[in-house]
Formats: sequence, C-alpha cells, structure tokens
Amino acid sequence: MSGFRKSKFRVLASGLGYPEGPVYQSDGSVLVVEIANGTLTQVSPDGSKKTVADLHTDPSAGTGPNGAAIGPDGAIYVCNNGGVVWNDIPASPKNLATKVPLFQAPNYKTGSIQRVSNSSVTTLYTDCKVQNATVPLRSPDDLVFDSKGNFWFSDWGKLRPTDRDITAIYYAQAGGQSIMQMLPMRSAPNGIALSPEDDRLYVAETYARWIVYWKLDKQGAIVSNKDTLDGSYLLTSDLPGPVDSMAVDEKGNVYVATMMPKGQNASIPGGITVVSPEGKILDFIELMVDGMPEPLPSNICFGGPDRRTAFITLAGTGRLVSCKMKIPGKALHYCTY
Repeated sequence: MSGFRKSKFRVLASGLGYPEGPVYQSDGSVLVVEIANGTLTQVSPDGSKKTVADLHTDPSAGTGPNGAAIGPDGAIYVCNNGGVVWNDIPASPKNLATKVPLFQAPNYKTGSIQRVSNSSVTTLYTDCKVQNATVPLRSPDDLVFDSKGNFWFSDWGKLRPTDRDITAIYYAQAGGQSIMQMLPMRSAPNGIALSPEDDRLYVAETYARWIVYWKLDKQGAIVSNKDTLDGSYLLTSDLPGPVDSMAVDEKGNVYVATMMPKGQNASIPGGITVVSPEGKILDFIELMVDGMPEPLPSNICFGGPDRRTAFITLAGTGRLVSCKMKIPGKALHYCTY
C-alpha cells in the first residue's frame, strides 16, 4: 500500500439509521437511504434532513433500502434488501454504533428494485426468469446505470444463522420491462460500478475481500476472460478488510468502502481503499472523524461543481461526511451536476 491518508472530514449529518447509497444532487444536497429506518432521505447543505419517501411498500413485510442511483427519467432507483434483523455489538465502545444488520428478518418476503418519483414508490422487480424457473431477488444491494438507460445491480443475498444465499449480478431496464440474470453463482456481491468508458463492470465481493471485473464491448455485452472459471478478471485481492460499495474517478481509479481492517475490532476505523485500474492499491483513507472511528463505512459518491468532493456514508456511526479529493469523480450517466 503506497499511501495512508488522514483526511479532513466535514460532518454533514448525524443520527442517520445505517445510511447507504449516497447520491449527490445539483442543489448541493445528498440523498441517502437509511436501511434501519426504511427511508430515502435528503440531507441539505445546512445539515437538515428530510424524508423523501418511505420505502415500506408492504406493511406485512420487512424493508431495507440498500443502494440508490438516478435513472434516465430523473427518478431515484433503489435496491431494497427486504429487511434484516439488527444485532447488538457486544463490546461496542459507547461512542460507536451498538447494532448492525445481520440475519434475514422474520417478516422478510423478498428483495426488490424500487423506483421513487417525488414521494411515490413503485416496485419494479422482485424476481427474474432464469430458463424455466422463477428466481426471487434475495437482497439487492447496489446499482449503476449505463449509457443505454439500463442498470446493473448486485444481489448480496440473505444471511441466516447456519447458511447464506448464493446469488447473482443482474441487468435490467429502468421501465420495468426486462430483467436478466447475467452473472450467477456469486458470493456476497456488494458494490458495483462501471469504468469511465463503460468498458469494465466492477463488482466488490464482501467476504472474499476482492474486486473483480468483466470486460464489456461497445454494445455493453460481457466479454469473458477465457482463463478464469467465471469469465472475470481480478482487479485486486489485497484489500485490508471486508468491502462494501464503491465509486470510480474520471481516471478509472476505484474507491471502495473497506470495513474493520483489524478483524472484529469495532474500535479500529475502516476507510476508503483506492485502487488503480491496474490493480495497485494507491491509498487508504482512514475514517477517523472528529476523534470517532468508523468501523463500517458503506459507500461513497462524488459531487460538487467540479466533482472533487467525496461524500461518504458512515453506516456504523450514522453519519454522512465529506472530504476533498485530488481527482474528480467519474461523471455518472443521468446526473445533472
């Protein structure tokens, strides 16, 4: 690892319920999903918070919004994990979070992809046809739109006391017309991102502690690596801890939220690991914010007038923070800033 940066962070909001999926808006606000509260929330530049939408579409079922992105129609598209059980951290220091999401919720029915327009919520997908079978979405986690207006998303799967799901990467149309299972047999696929030229699809897998990618041709179709069992290429397997979601800068570097680099010690801060397109770890941005360590960073996006501001969700301590970056983030499709 060539760098270890202690950045200056600005705390934009606190008291969030396990935030994820930051989306920068042209007015300077940031949208986040709150997994614990089941909401899409807007954080204004002055730090005030407003609920944009309640994502509990079925009163009898669980909910857990896990990722968000702007679609070609200007609506917000949300990965919903369908609900989790919140477990205590037995030895959590007083200034840290005391609960983390773990097992499948008792009232869980299915995961889903949701569309939010103003405060109206529509469920687009809950399953996918694979050959002659209907495969339910287990725990959609993160999504990214391509230049065609379609999106890739990861399904992290559900964890239970003695087993967990093997899931897949999916590709779907924003209008709800079509969904395809593209990359099956994945174990805990989490963050998903496209390279600046949309010629690589990156996937971070939590427990494997690696980032893999698939090459895409000019039509967006997967070009498999003939030398690997799953057609992927390995970007890196040298990450210092389990990984969550990620973003890409305009030079193609990948920024992945990295949790608990010292095993199960929740008092050690996680960070953002920066990886070059060649797989070299360039930096680790330690998330010690105002003297409080963040063991469970969840996601990052770029924003601001020059896209040089990183907005990072600190899920474990319920905060949204920002810091300056040297390289602008990739201009995401359909963002208006």
